[in-house]
Amino acid sequence: MHNAVTWCAPASAASPGSHGDQGRPDLAAHPAWTALKDAVEAFQLLQAEDGSVPEPADHARARILVDEVCAGVTALAPVFGHDAAYLEAVVTDLRRWADEGLGVPDFLDSLVAFAPQAQRVDGLAHLVLFPMYTQNGSRDRHLEAVMVEVVWPDFVAELEAGDYSNRMFVPIRFIDFTSGYDTNAAVLFPETIAMRTIPTFTWGAIFADREAARFRAVVQAAAQTTGLALPPDAARLVADQRLAEETFVMWDLIHDRTHMRGDLPFDPFMIKQRMPYFLYALEELRCDLTAFRESVALEARGVPHARLVQYAVIFDRIFRFAITGSRVRNYDGLGGQLLFAWLHQHHVLHWTNNRLSIDWEQVPDVVLALGHEIEDLYWRSIDRPKIAHWLAAYELVSATVTPHPASTWAKGPDALPLQGQLKEMTDAVLPDEFPLSMFYEALSRRIGDVVASTSGITGGSAR
Repeated sequence: MHNAVTWCAPASAASPGSHGDQGRPDLAAHPAWTALKDAVEAFQLLQAEDGSVPEPADHARARILVDEVCAGVTALAPVFGHDAAYLEAVVTDLRRWADEGLGVPDFLDSLVAFAPQAQRVDGLAHLVLFPMYTQNGSRDRHLEAVMVEVVWPDFVAELEAGDYSNRMFVPIRFIDFTSGYDTNAAVLFPETIAMRTIPTFTWGAIFADREAARFRAVVQAAAQTTGLALPPDAARLVADQRLAEETFVMWDLIHDRTHMRGDLPFDPFMIKQRMPYFLYALEELRCDLTAFRESVALEARGVPHARLVQYAVIFDRIFRFAITGSRVRNYDGLGGQLLFAWLHQHHVLHWTNNRLSIDWEQVPDVVLALGHEIEDLYWRSIDRPKIAHWLAAYELVSATVTPHPASTWAKGPDALPLQGQLKEMTDAVLPDEFPLSMFYEALSRRIGDVVASTSGITGGSAR
């Protein structure tokens, strides 16, 4: 019945990327944006990794480019009247930076003035300009410019206003961007911005269109390669960019708020500290499995996208996450491997006669059981020393995903430097502690080019 309802539901009237912008000019083609973008790209060529312009011979040219960027911001400001205070502050920060010699940039004042979380209106556009690095993109803290629009469907607004409050969460869609975002970067986080001191962060933005577009491309290729028959509602999810974007917004809403909720280890996982990467794998997977669990409950309450979130968590994790990126401390990849192996070893995912099949009716209970294992690990952590918690976490992962035969950790506590510094324990983890299985090695060879092709993809390019 659910599949029939999903298939019969009318498709979105607007194409992906167009809803909420009726009557709005094509911002990506605006002459002021084109000039601003060109000036930013030229300015980047003069910057060092820390964002400064180190060569005095480049300063005259850099100041001209700053003037051009400021002119572009000023010309575009009337289109973004809701961000007037921020755009004024960013021009001030740009001019001060140029006047003070183009050293390491400091855009704290404009960052504090930017408050997209206060205006979560579907289709509302923002012009964002900061010196920053882009996660999963460039680590250089260069000047970047990006135009975005908010993705805030009514059903997500209702969820957020109810049991799933997350005041900092801002889902967005690309309109256009400079080169730092022509990458795998799918987030816009304030902590990536150059600033003199760190304020209390009040927002975090995730590009739902990029997440949805690369999900669709990879899952379609993986299903064709493995012979997996997608359930009808999952097939529609893969076929419909707008539907996929909304599904990812719901997933991200619940995932994001989970990082600081639950029976957590005393040290929050998301602060900057060096730990064995499998701990980060468990944290990210815990948040995804929480989104899965909540979606099972929301499906029972009749929330239409809830079933689709379950498909998205499974397929994105076991297909795209597992084979994306390098094998060096790839914690998202490990999370995908763990979920796949757990489903296989609990006999709801089958690789038989070179075809993949999934017993969907049994999947929820099996997935929820894995979530319970991780939650129990966390609950027990408060009574354990950190090193004992690390060992227990390794035991959980290695019970399902096979470690490298050369692993020191796999030999057990007696082989580890338990009396040394925790850094020694972390250093003992191999860069690829849990290599890809034969299944994933073969899958990567077959669809690796599709995964690579999704770098820089947007909702518009995926339609």
